[in-house]
Amino acid sequence: MQVLPETIRLVAFDLDGTLVDAYPAIRDSLNYMLGHFGLPPCSLTVVKRSVGWGVDTLVGTFVNPQQKDEALRIFREHHDRRLRRDIRLLPGAGELLSYLDRQGCRLAVASNRPTEFCLIILESLGIRGYFSEVRGGDSVSVPKPDPEILRCVLKGAGIPASEAVYVGDMTVDILCGRQAGVITVAVPTGSCTLAQIRAEKPDILVRSLDELRALFAARQKARFPTQKQIS
Repeated sequence: MQVLPETIRLVAFDLDGTLVDAYPAIRDSLNYMLGHFGLPPCSLTVVKRSVGWGVDTLVGTFVNPQQKDEALRIFREHHDRRLRRDIRLLPGAGELLSYLDRQGCRLAVASNRPTEFCLIILESLGIRGYFSEVRGGDSVSVPKPDPEILRCVLKGAGIPASEAVYVGDMTVDILCGRQAGVITVAVPTGSCTLAQIRAEKPDILVRSLDELRALFAARQKARFPTQKQIS
């Protein structure tokens, strides 16, 4: 059985594909931008497999270098509006955040999305208050898989890597967490397949956020056993 250490005081999350489903919004903004250049639209599946490396990389994948600056401007302007509607939490996300908050865990977001877009999503979903640290890819010099973003989160929270967990849906998240020295938890609800995640060997692999909440609950029960368990 997978076990989380009792010493964990900080849980950091990736955003897209981990806590939220914003893929339709990304597709709509990307296709709006592609339409401006007379390029064919992309399917949701193609978009889902393309995100996770930052908006510059995403947009640059679909246009030529000469178009990139204008394409980024068009994408960002559309996305700023599109992100304010029809974004949803992934199953179990709200319950997990509420549970961890009640247990006194510090919570953070570490995403390759621009910080502004992260905040729009969190505020639109009414969950901004859970997070003491929100870091986007534009807040660091090098995006994930470089560990700088998690090191900044740890420094801001004043918590050592040995007492932190990073939860993500992509191999880039596992690599980032491993290099930062935190426990890596992967959930196959986003851009990477289960096979890709398994190949990167995260410390803990869960099928859902409900399963992750159960692991935290099991840790809590082990720390404070009931009278029946004691006898």
